[in-house]
Amino acid sequence: MIAIIKYNGGNVSSVQNALNRLNVDSVITDDPEQIINADKVIFPGVGEASSTMKLLAEKGLDTLIPALKQPVLGICLGMQLMCKDNEEGNVRGMGIFDIQVKRFPPKDLVPHMGWNSVSNLQSVLFSDIEKENDLYFVHSYYCELSDYTTSVCDYILPFSASLQKDNFYAVQFHPEKSGDTGSRLLTNFIKL
Repeated sequence: MIAIIKYNGGNVSSVQNALNRLNVDSVITDDPEQIINADKVIFPGVGEASSTMKLLAEKGLDTLIPALKQPVLGICLGMQLMCKDNEEGNVRGMGIFDIQVKRFPPKDLVPHMGWNSVSNLQSVLFSDIEKENDLYFVHSYYCELSDYTTSVCDYILPFSASLQKDNFYAVQFHPEKSGDTGSRLLTNFIKL
């Protein structure tokens, strides 16, 4: 069973629909016991960082998530909140990844919205995925490049399209909205 963390994020149901298409059982929950006992956890996100961290803290999920031992996949805002600090609302994140989340400089259209390619694929999540395949992004903030970076996207500047540390995986793009390539990535996560 995969636990999808329930909070004020906007793409929780679309993540569950993507798992349903893959015939994978999942539950949308904010119950700590269900999350701890799940085989894997997905931390999705479309929303605003400071209000989401406040809600997670009220439910104790801000300390529960970093303590999880099973594979965890953060998506978009979920990825950003797994980092140390976020310029959106100047909020402190969970610190799983010791990096900053910064706002894109206003040199081009922000948010970065639409299909874009990723390069330097260095994660098991990208098994059987060609680097030429595009993935779907929607974000105004980005995770800086670091030792945790497992793929890179370039929009205004190069940024981390994905991160990994121990059992924690994170992607800035939306695999649930990225067609066959996104389904392949979710399948690779399920197989971990």
